[in-house]
Amino acid sequence: QPCWSEYLMTRIEQNMVVNCTCPISECHAQPTAAFIYSIVSSKEIIAKYEKALLRRYVECCSNLTWCTNPQGCDQILLKDGLGYGAACSKCSWISCFNCNFPEAHYPASCSHMSRMTCAKCSHGFCWRCLKPWRPNHKDYYNCSAMVSKAAWLEKRFQDYNERCTFHHHAREFAMSLRSSISSIRGTPKIRNLTFVLDACKVLEQARKVLAYSCVYSYYNQDTESMDIVEQQMETLELLTNAL
Repeated sequence: QPCWSEYLMTRIEQNMVVNCTCPISECHAQPTAAFIYSIVSSKEIIAKYEKALLRRYVECCSNLTWCTNPQGCDQILLKDGLGYGAACSKCSWISCFNCNFPEAHYPASCSHMSRMTCAKCSHGFCWRCLKPWRPNHKDYYNCSAMVSKAAWLEKRFQDYNERCTFHHHAREFAMSLRSSISSIRGTPKIRNLTFVLDACKVLEQARKVLAYSCVYSYYNQDTESMDIVEQQMETLELLTNAL
């Protein structure tokens, strides 16, 4: 029993308990949950084991996933019941379930958020952090195949990227402002600040829409409807700045 206890505790600590088998090489039997509970007495280790079981269960269910809040959230979400207009019931983060981007990004599509590719050298890179998708492109920042049209395309990308980055930073400011206001809300002799908190929430949402609208506009610049979209973006940006 001491050997089994040490073996299982090590496997749990290494997050390898779910698929572990008997330590005898010829035996492929897996320890049952009841067996593990009877061998391991540490409550902390058991808690880690149960978390491992929960993670495995979520991974096996195609309609379940974890909240993608980059700040950290342990809430399990039901994909079928959560779309662009809904949020995590615990942290209010809005996730995208169709791609690996950490949040919902409407009006930009999932394909918009994934990657960009240089039309001249086919180098793939992330549009947001500008890091290469593959580490073997040596002259990434100074592509040797750059021509005048490519230079124009790069400038256009930089303009949209700067606008998008600005709105993301402005959104973070609104979130920080809302947090600061929430912390003083309970202070005596302070008027009701609900309307200010509501304004911060509107700011956060507006900045998010503006940021991903930059992505949408970048990829759809040649379509006939983009004049209207750009006008709407300009109006929203003016009103958001005023707010």
